[in-house]
Amino acid sequence: MMGNMTMLKLTLACWDYDRTRPLIDGRIRPEGIELDIQVLRPRQTFQRMLEDREFHASELSLASYAALKGRGNCPFVAIPVALSKIFRHSCIYVRTDSGIKTASDLKGRRVGTSQYGATALVFLRGMLQHDYGVAPADLHWFMGGLNTFTEQPLIPLDLPEDVRLEFLPHGVTLESMLDAGELDALLSIYIPSLFLKGSPRIARLFPNFKEVEEDYYRRTGIFPIMHTVVLREDVYKDHPWAARSIYRAFCAAKDLAIQGLYDTDALQLSLPWLLDHVEEAWRVFGHDFWSYGLGPNRQALAAVGRFVHEQGLSPRTVLPEELFAPDVE
Repeated sequence: MMGNMTMLKLTLACWDYDRTRPLIDGRIRPEGIELDIQVLRPRQTFQRMLEDREFHASELSLASYAALKGRGNCPFVAIPVALSKIFRHSCIYVRTDSGIKTASDLKGRRVGTSQYGATALVFLRGMLQHDYGVAPADLHWFMGGLNTFTEQPLIPLDLPEDVRLEFLPHGVTLESMLDAGELDALLSIYIPSLFLKGSPRIARLFPNFKEVEEDYYRRTGIFPIMHTVVLREDVYKDHPWAARSIYRAFCAAKDLAIQGLYDTDALQLSLPWLLDHVEEAWRVFGHDFWSYGLGPNRQALAAVGRFVHEQGLSPRTVLPEELFAPDVE
């Protein structure tokens, strides 16, 4: 197809993961494309892409993308790369004197978060609602900065009337409110400094989060996907073949990273029991434990499409088949 045609030059923004590093350092190159890669933290990338369409392609919040698809005004086309995956049960923190011992105890409580519409919060609220009967309207939400500035929503929020969400005033942080007893819990993407410092006033709701998350996966088949990869719609329309080329490159980069993990010659990552971690992942998820593509991730993709609708972030449920460019796998 490409023949002697000039290479297509595209900018791509993503974070420095083991699964993107082969693209960043040039070991893997997409066919027919010359990538100018900017390595940015996800929050920076999301804001610049959503507000200014600054890059030709980028990592993007899956929930933000699904919500925009549901609203019918999405300027991006995604490829089925599950760039960031993580269970989020470990991200629920409670005041130790709040009397909150189980997830159902969160009903009626004051809960802080830095990003109401973030994918992590979408999956957390979905889990709380479907596993523990705690709906978003059962909580009194406060949104602001964890311990510094207030983060504005990535995409505009138009929440159901029964959801109580207050934005913190300037100079007030979620951690200061929790420390003062003005919040009962935090649903936080970031690890609170109070927790890192060992404050006796904060604890995880699920101290055995790994066991809880493994049980969640076995029951639901959901390994939550946080970030995908998108192309600007104008780029896709002009060069539809680029979606498949970029997808294949991301797959090759991921495979290269995964293949190096199970090696007794020298550990690729600074984890003493890396080999045991890999074998455990095989037992739970199978050998393709960090899968890309629609089929292996259908449960997680169906969940995020359902959750964004249930939580008022999208006017309709977005189906997994709607999310990605066709014919890229």
